[in-house]
Amino acid sequence: MAMYTQMGGAAVAVSDAELQEMVLSAIEKSGKTLKRMLLLPPDHTRLNSCAGRITEIIYEKYAANCHIDIMPALGTHSAMNDAQLEMMFGKNIPKSAFKVHDWRNDVVSLGKASSEFIKELSGGNLDYEVNVQVNKIVYDNYDLIVSIGQVVPHEVVGMANYTKNIMVGIGGSDMINKSHFLGAVANLEKIMGHADSPVRRLFNYGVDTYLSDLPFLFMQTVMARDENTGKMAMRGFFAGTGEDPFLAAAKLSVETNLQLLDKPLKKVVVYLDPEEFKSTWLGNKSVYRTRMAIADDGDLIVLAPGLVEFGEDPENDRLIRKYGYKGTPNTLKMVAENQELRDNLGAAAHLIHGSSEGRFRITYCPGKGVTADEIRSVGFEYGDLDEMMAKYDFANLKDGINIVNGEEIFYISNPALGLWALKSNF
Repeated sequence: MAMYTQMGGAAVAVSDAELQEMVLSAIEKSGKTLKRMLLLPPDHTRLNSCAGRITEIIYEKYAANCHIDIMPALGTHSAMNDAQLEMMFGKNIPKSAFKVHDWRNDVVSLGKASSEFIKELSGGNLDYEVNVQVNKIVYDNYDLIVSIGQVVPHEVVGMANYTKNIMVGIGGSDMINKSHFLGAVANLEKIMGHADSPVRRLFNYGVDTYLSDLPFLFMQTVMARDENTGKMAMRGFFAGTGEDPFLAAAKLSVETNLQLLDKPLKKVVVYLDPEEFKSTWLGNKSVYRTRMAIADDGDLIVLAPGLVEFGEDPENDRLIRKYGYKGTPNTLKMVAENQELRDNLGAAAHLIHGSSEGRFRITYCPGKGVTADEIRSVGFEYGDLDEMMAKYDFANLKDGINIVNGEEIFYISNPALGLWALKSNF
């Protein structure tokens, strides 16, 4: 494990020139003779990660003399179309360089995490074994595999990225489903914002045990919105091998991405950018990232103009529509009674994460892609988007506390950028 290059701090703003220098320096310090390289950035749903720009920097520098494949770490997300690829990675990388990860069909099984290990991780609540799976492309004789991504609080693993980018981003259905259910059973409110968690230990086990011979180089960013400009700023860049870059990034993310509050919030309004959030599978970050801050009997209003579906994957979409976001006890009961949920534990975990457990109201306000009846059928309340957008005009709101017609609300322009919680939770 080694840190090749790093720069970071709560007041730091990494420039593009500094980023280019560090990215290329990290690759040089790997010491590899580069004939074939694989890049593993996130997809467009992590647009703010700056991973697209990092991918572009690497491709522009090395593509003339090195074969470069790029596989967006989709996990269960839909494949990217040409417009999304250009939005994320620019227009100069040929589309032929991009490969699509198929989490159900294109993976190889490397071994297992034992039921005893899972029982230990879950505090005795689960005892299934987990197949460690990864996309077969990693065995295509690459000299360097660069895993790129943003470290930010995450509902399943505590802090996103590092080994999650491998075990989920280009992982298989068994690991994805069972790791997500492990996270749900472990209670997201106990793990979010923490670098160490039961799910992190599972992901690390998979990579350290079965993939340690592969030439991974991790590039981790920490991003935050600049209060003065309103634009995203890179607060940190950390690159190297092993967990050192991740742990350094996680420490900075806690400092920059957690907003700890003194008292619970009565009303939270979240805007979901239509370019980034087209499903509740992703849009429920508005629930995950705020639930530790919302008061009992409070309100979460989700402005979702781009919403067109519930699950990114057709089967997950069907299961969400059938079982809904009805809380942990109901979901666990449905898992016990229905084989199709036991076969898709990632979807079951998502149903738990997306519920307020009856503690506060969740009102979704979709555009024309999803109907009021559909919203209500999965357990949410429905709000008319035009009416809510007129009342809560995001163009005139700032992130944080606002007074709207004499009412205090807390506005969040992008729930993917942080975690909002009470100080008492930490």
